[in-house]
Amino acid sequence: MTEAQPLSYQEGRGVLDSDIRAGLLALLGTPPEAMGPPPRQTWLMWRLCQLAGVSPGRPEEERAALSLSWGSSVQVFHRVPEAEEGSFWALPVLVVVLLVGFLCTDTGLLTLLLSGPAEGPPVTNIMFLKTHKTASSTVLNILYRFAEGHNLTTALPAGSRFHLGYPWLFLARYVEGAQQGSPGAPRHFNIMCNHLRFNLPEVQKVMPNNTFYFSILRNPVAQLESSFVYYKDSVPAFRGLRSLDEFLAEPQRHYDASLGLRNAYARNHMWFDLGFDNNAAAEEGYVRARLAEVERRFQLVLIAEHFDESLVLLRRRLRWRVDDVVYFRLNARSQRTVARLAPESPERAKRWCALDWRLYQHFNRTLWARLRAELGPRRLRAEVAQLRARQRELAGLCLQDPAPENSTRITDPELRPYQSGAADILGYNLRQGLDNATLRLCQRMVTPEIQYMARLYSLQFPEKPPKNIPFLENKGPGARERP
Repeated sequence: MTEAQPLSYQEGRGVLDSDIRAGLLALLGTPPEAMGPPPRQTWLMWRLCQLAGVSPGRPEEERAALSLSWGSSVQVFHRVPEAEEGSFWALPVLVVVLLVGFLCTDTGLLTLLLSGPAEGPPVTNIMFLKTHKTASSTVLNILYRFAEGHNLTTALPAGSRFHLGYPWLFLARYVEGAQQGSPGAPRHFNIMCNHLRFNLPEVQKVMPNNTFYFSILRNPVAQLESSFVYYKDSVPAFRGLRSLDEFLAEPQRHYDASLGLRNAYARNHMWFDLGFDNNAAAEEGYVRARLAEVERRFQLVLIAEHFDESLVLLRRRLRWRVDDVVYFRLNARSQRTVARLAPESPERAKRWCALDWRLYQHFNRTLWARLRAELGPRRLRAEVAQLRARQRELAGLCLQDPAPENSTRITDPELRPYQSGAADILGYNLRQGLDNATLRLCQRMVTPEIQYMARLYSLQFPEKPPKNIPFLENKGPGARERP
């Protein structure tokens, strides 16, 4: 038999699953429903350490009191002489002792063990409010892949449309097949994630009662800069201007509120996507009421600047696997089309988009409060590292080049992203010679949203004419016709 190799502290954490958790609680005589808030869990940690003969919170010499080693075919257990012999007669107690050896110096880790992620089947009824220029296209790809991989229905734009009635408030009739339900009751779908302007009563007509609602926000300075580049040719407030700096120097001169929906992209765009008035005054009472409204409806709001951390929390809430949320960045611009703003422009943008700024600040704080409460720094770092490692692994497997490419260099027309305004939207080439299963996986991860939506539409409604994508028909890769 080969010599037993010690299992590291970090590796030991990996063996803690729900069965062991249940066993610990049973040994303590504490049913799961009796588990209390952190103070109660801290007492449980102390009690477990007491059983092991190790004082909680003490340094290395006492943590060394217990170690777990693995041989090639057996598990070898060690203990220090100080522990009472009577405490080792039963195997369940031995399990407790071994676990405490890893946990008793880390109260945060034990709290995570005893309040681990909720168990149960994955969440499959999901409404994602796809805000504009917020990394939402990458989230949409994640949801499309999950829907396709699990044979779920998706609320897709009706007919030849590529969005759900945007920029008008959403209506159930904008969804293909919504009227095919029973008389007076529109059909329900599993996933809704295309662009729409939020209108809860109409959304509820096509989504089940137990739907999980979430959205994503981005720092409004970066969001406005991206909107300026992307919508420069189509938004009246931006037309004819050389830069966002020029717009922000005198925004009221260029912005005509009477144009309504046509100028929504130029001020408080995320606030507008939520269904609110983007020209409203940022009065404290009004802002607080709307923030509370968003809190009540959306179980989670992601933050683009902390995308991986957001996905870790989303994955836990949805009870999904890591591979369900791993991603490649989609609809991203080349750095040469990202403007460097004048020093005074960021503060001007925050004042001009004051409602978006309040919205972003509030939910950025909320996200980090939830991450601290549900994971803690150590667990969060580990799960983010796991996600990024899988992303690197898939990039090496799927992509011809690790970095996204200019659309003119993408050889497969179905993988060329739509181009808009002055933005240079990047895409990916896949490796040659992939087997069929790997090719399907990789294609799903890099397919741009318009092409993916059109493909899901044909799969879900084979009796309907397929979506026509103008910029792919008889066009070069640099075509900029708006779909």
